Amino acid sequence: TVILRPIQTENRAAEQQARLEALIAAVPGISDLIAASGGDALSTVVIDLDRGAAAADITPEMLETALSDQVNWTALSAAEDMAGVGNRPNFAQIYLLRSGDEVSLAILPIVGSGYNGRIQALLALDGDMRTLAGIAITEQTETPGLGARIEEPLWQRSFAGKQLFDDNGATRFSVARGSGRGDFEVDGITGATRTSNAVTNMVRFWVGPKGYGPLMAAIRRGEF
Repeated sequence: TVILRPIQTENRAAEQQARLEALIAAVPGISDLIAASGGDALSTVVIDLDRGAAAADITPEMLETALSDQVNWTALSAAEDMAGVGNRPNFAQIYLLRSGDEVSLAILPIVGSGYNGRIQALLALDGDMRTLAGIAITEQTETPGLGARIEEPLWQRSFAGKQLFDDNGATRFSVARGSGRGDFEVDGITGATRTSNAVTNMVRFWVGPKGYGPLMAAIRRGEF
């Protein structure tokens, strides 16, 4: 057992990495974005969410073990918990694409509570950290034919180019109740208002101060 444990840990980490890479490939338009960058590969890093910086002592291979310890989770108050997750991990594995010394694309895992259960997704942001490059829903248990339509590629592609914040920095992104209007809204899904609201709240939470907000601010300042 002692001899095999590190091998098993390494194998699990490799499997997780392969799964994440497959999920990233599912983000609409991601191949074109990488090709436009000159074909540079995405780099991966574990982020300390509170600090908005790379975790000092946790690598991607160590992340699963670290998050098995409740000390590495933060309980959210009702006012803070817009996404309905209850507890937020203190660390997250993200992916970055660079153009020279600047981040040109960030792919961030997000999670929230939907109508029937948990929704997981990968959110892709342009380097300005306010423009959506895309989204990929990676897990959902919403109602077939209604909320489950968030997995449809056409709907996911509608996120590209939408803005998260207005010129004053206020979060404006939302999933509309009908057809999306303007720079901040994507089309809602007919008959699935609760799922649409869940996606709105999930995105807003994770780009806010308890999510990736500190990291996004550091990227804007050119500190990452």
